[in-house]
Amino acid sequence: MTDFLSSPDNEPLQPPSQSGSNVPELSVSELAYSLKRTLEDTYGRVRVRGELSRVKIHSSGHLYSDLKDADSVLNIVCWRGNVARLALKPEEGLDVVCTGKITSYPARSNYQMVVESMELAGEGALLKMLEERKKRLASEGLFDEGRKSKLPFLPQVIGVVTSPTGAVIRDILHRLEDRFPVSVVVWPVRVQGEGAAEEIVAAINGFSQLSESSGIQRPDLIIVARGGGSLEDLMPFNDEAVVRAVANCTIPLISAIGHETDTTLIDFASDLRAPTPTAAAELAVPERSKLLDFTIEAQNRLRSSLQRLIQQNSQNLAHLSARLGDPTRVLDVRTQMLDHLSDQLGYGLESHIGRFEQKYLRLSARLLHPGQILALAQKNLDHLCANLNRAKDTALQDRARKTDQSSKMLELLSFKSVLNRGFALVRDQNGHLVTSVKEVAVQNSLKIELRDGSLKTLLEEIQ
Repeated sequence: MTDFLSSPDNEPLQPPSQSGSNVPELSVSELAYSLKRTLEDTYGRVRVRGELSRVKIHSSGHLYSDLKDADSVLNIVCWRGNVARLALKPEEGLDVVCTGKITSYPARSNYQMVVESMELAGEGALLKMLEERKKRLASEGLFDEGRKSKLPFLPQVIGVVTSPTGAVIRDILHRLEDRFPVSVVVWPVRVQGEGAAEEIVAAINGFSQLSESSGIQRPDLIIVARGGGSLEDLMPFNDEAVVRAVANCTIPLISAIGHETDTTLIDFASDLRAPTPTAAAELAVPERSKLLDFTIEAQNRLRSSLQRLIQQNSQNLAHLSARLGDPTRVLDVRTQMLDHLSDQLGYGLESHIGRFEQKYLRLSARLLHPGQILALAQKNLDHLCANLNRAKDTALQDRARKTDQSSKMLELLSFKSVLNRGFALVRDQNGHLVTSVKEVAVQNSLKIELRDGSLKTLLEEIQ
C-alpha cells in the first residue's frame, strides 16, 4: 500500500496524474505545511542553547530574535503571553537556554523556534549580565554617593518590604524590640520567583507615595530584606526596575539581602547596605539601653558641673563683697554731691532765665507796633491805586485816539467812498465782481451797485 503526504486540511494528497512519473505533484503550500507538521511532530519540545542576537519586542508584545552559536543561527519567537512570564529580560548578547518547540513559517519557507521559557546558560552568563547592567546603571549616576540620603537618628515608623512568612521579618521585629521599639509597617511581597520584582517595585513606590490622607503613617525609613539564597533566588533584587525604584525612593532606604557575602545591585543604589536583615534592624535604630546610660551619665555630669559652677561663683561673690567695703560711705558722698549739684542747678536756671528776659526786651524794642505797620501798608496801597488810575486814564485815551484814526482810515479806503465820486460796482449773475469784459457775455444778467442803490440789467452788446 502506498502512503501519500497530507494536505494542510489533513486530506490525503491524490496520486499524480498520468504524467509518466510516480512522484506526487504538490503545491508550494502543501509542501510547506507538510514540512511544518513534520518539524512539530519530530521536535515537539527541545532545549537549545545560544547567544541572543537582534532582540526586538514588537509593538504587539511578541519577541523576535536570533539564537546563534559560532556556526549557525536559529530564528526564535516568543508570544506576548510568554514574554511576560520569562524569568529574565532578553538582552543582546545574553547566553541563554530556550525551551520550546520547532516549527516553520510557511510564508517564508524557514523554520523557527517558538520559545516557552528562557533561562541563563550557567552562572557565568548570569554574572556577566549583572556586571554589564551594573556598569550601565552606574553610568547613569544611580549609584552616586551624592544621591544617597542620610538615615534618621531615631525613626518613628519603619517600613519593611519582605516576605510576611519567612524568618526575616521575625528577626527584624525581634531585634527592633530589643534595641528600641518603634512602629513597623510591613508591605508583604514575594522575594523570589515570577512577579517578585514587580511586587517589590510596587511596595517601594507605595511607601514613597503615602500621605496623611492614606490612613497609614508614612515611614521615616524603609528596610528591603530577604534571607540568603542562590544567585538565581536573589535575581529580583538585581532587576533594573527594582534598582531604579530604590534609587528614586524619597525615603531613606536600607538594603539587607542575603548573607554578608551576597551582593545585589540594589545594595549599590540604596542609602545604606546591611550585611544581614538583623544587622539592618541594628543600623535602623540606636540601642535604647545605651541611650539611657548616656542620658544618665550626661545628667550626672551636668549636675556636677552646675554644683562646681555655683560653688565657684559663691567664692567669687564673697571675695568681691570683702573688697567692696561699707556701701553707706559711698552713698553719703554721692548724697552730698547730689545736694551741691541741685543748688547749682537752681542758680544756673535763674541766671539763664534772666539773660533771656533781657534779650527779649531788646528785641521787642526794635519791633514796630502792628498799627504802624498797617498804616504804612495803607499809605503804600493808596499811592499804588492813584498811580493805577492815572495809568488807566492815559491808556484809555490813547486807545480811543487810535480807534478814531483807524475808523477814519477805514472809511477813506472803503469802496463806498469811490461810489460817492460817480463810479459803479458791477457784479455778474453769481455775485462775482466783474473787472473785465472777458468775464461776461451778451445776454448775461448784471447787477450794478451805485452810491444810493443797485440796478439789475441785461447785457446787450460788448464793445
